[in-house]
Amino acid sequence: MITASLVKELREKTGAGMMDCKKVLTETNGNLEEAMDLLRERGIAKAAKKSGRVASEGLVDCYISENGKIGAVVEVNSETDFVAKNEEFRGFVINVAKQIVNTNPKDIEALLAQPAEFEEGKTIQEALVGKIATIGENLSIRRFVRFESEGLVAKYIHGDGKIAVLVNMAKGTEEVAKDICMQIAAARPEYVKKEEVPQERVDKEMEILKLQTMNEGKPEAIAEKIVQGRIGKFYEEICLVDQAYVKEPSKKVSQLLTETGAEVISFARFEKGEGIEKKEENFAEEVMKQLK
Repeated sequence: MITASLVKELREKTGAGMMDCKKVLTETNGNLEEAMDLLRERGIAKAAKKSGRVASEGLVDCYISENGKIGAVVEVNSETDFVAKNEEFRGFVINVAKQIVNTNPKDIEALLAQPAEFEEGKTIQEALVGKIATIGENLSIRRFVRFESEGLVAKYIHGDGKIAVLVNMAKGTEEVAKDICMQIAAARPEYVKKEEVPQERVDKEMEILKLQTMNEGKPEAIAEKIVQGRIGKFYEEICLVDQAYVKEPSKKVSQLLTETGAEVISFARFEKGEGIEKKEENFAEEVMKQLK
């Protein structure tokens, strides 16, 4: 059975009409990913990207060592957005980022087990539990990325902790590095260059583009040639160096890097709560339950 909530989710992710969404979900037996692909093949959906509704609250933040060679970005989640404005919570987040820079834990589990540098006699897990007790909300350290560079590490925070970007530069100035950070925040690339894109993803994209083109009435042989041209647009969307430079759209990011002698090794872009579905509360139902 195709539920209304599943149809609604597909519609939000693709922008397609309700009936189109219901039809492809029926054809794919409720498989959301296959339904999205089917909509794209028919030219109904505009993009393959999931919308990734921002649902949970909290903060993303970065810390960079004094020599500018090591940096970390971390996300700590809370139940409400009020907590993100709490100075005690904000201090905890930056202290966690600083500890990641100093100690290089391999994962969240290892981080939580470490003695906290900022609270004597406690592990990070115990310090987190303490903050839960004093702040009065459930908190969790969700994820982090740490870079150690032979060049420099740069950061950019947008929206008072809504988006955080960390960039590892092999070469380049701090000014260029900041521009690259802002590019990543605005344009949401997934990879530095096309060589990093998994072949499986490229093959899937080309298959969808081919079906789209054939559905436009083009013969298969011609469709294959058209796809070779259209795949460039795909790379322009997801690869940093192929994107139009947001501060000067007439040039690509690759041109900016060449002109300034800069090189990007890797980056991380964290958006608070991305990919986490927030439970939708029906307050009328909740009140009725309490009355009963």
